[in-house]
Amino acid sequence: MNKSPIGIFDSGIGGLSVLQSLQASLPAEHFVYWADSGHAPYGEKSDLFVRERSLAITEHLLQQHHIKALVVACNTATAAAIQELRSKYPHLILIGVEPALKPALQISKTGHIGVIGTRGTLSSDKFNKLLGSLHDQAHFSVQPCNGLALAIEQCTDVELGEQAAMRIHQLLEKYTREMGVFGSSAGQMDTLVLGCTHYVFAEKQLRSLLGPDVHLVSTGEPVARQTRRLLEAASLLRNGPEPRPTSARIQLMTNGDLPALQAAAQRWLDLPHLVCHKADSQV
Repeated sequence: MNKSPIGIFDSGIGGLSVLQSLQASLPAEHFVYWADSGHAPYGEKSDLFVRERSLAITEHLLQQHHIKALVVACNTATAAAIQELRSKYPHLILIGVEPALKPALQISKTGHIGVIGTRGTLSSDKFNKLLGSLHDQAHFSVQPCNGLALAIEQCTDVELGEQAAMRIHQLLEKYTREMGVFGSSAGQMDTLVLGCTHYVFAEKQLRSLLGPDVHLVSTGEPVARQTRRLLEAASLLRNGPEPRPTSARIQLMTNGDLPALQAAAQRWLDLPHLVCHKADSQV
């Protein structure tokens, strides 16, 4: 089993930011990534729909790729489906993601922390339980960002790329303005939690809007550390040097637009087009 791959899935390309951290932390491992772009974005779908997609993808990755662990690289899917996945697959190592509120607490000096995410994530019981457990440790300003994940998803589309980039900037400008004042002075938000894996790919635009003094906190590195810890505990870490070529250890699949996934993999992870494949349309 230690030679089996690690499965990763997201509603689209956002989880590539998690894959990036996993690669850095676990260079000898093999990965199978499923971009459910044909059903994106999850954040504006019902919990029932997201659970059904999560179960279908997990079953496929187990049956066809014999994964030894699964990273649910989507905040919305984690909130909606992780408990059901744990119940149905009790022997599978499962790692979810959640907005990094606890790491943000360690960073913030002003005690005022912003959180952006999809409506599905930020309205979930899981997130609100986490938020409630920390309410006396900082002031959190929470902002749903409808449309942002989809715009980032479309940014690598040849036909929509320029229009999507403009849309990303407009949405970020609108939502950060509605949240309040960012900065390092007393009462200002000095830390912003990126509560959707897609948002990591908009850090450049966020930085241009918020300035250099605001900390941007994402979930990739904590998830990679947790994945390594669980694999070590189960004696499932892959041994030996990093294999070559890359195409032998990484597979990216999508049921959406293949050129868009290829462009995203090349742009953000420097991965060649040949690691990207069209997913099974029956899943």
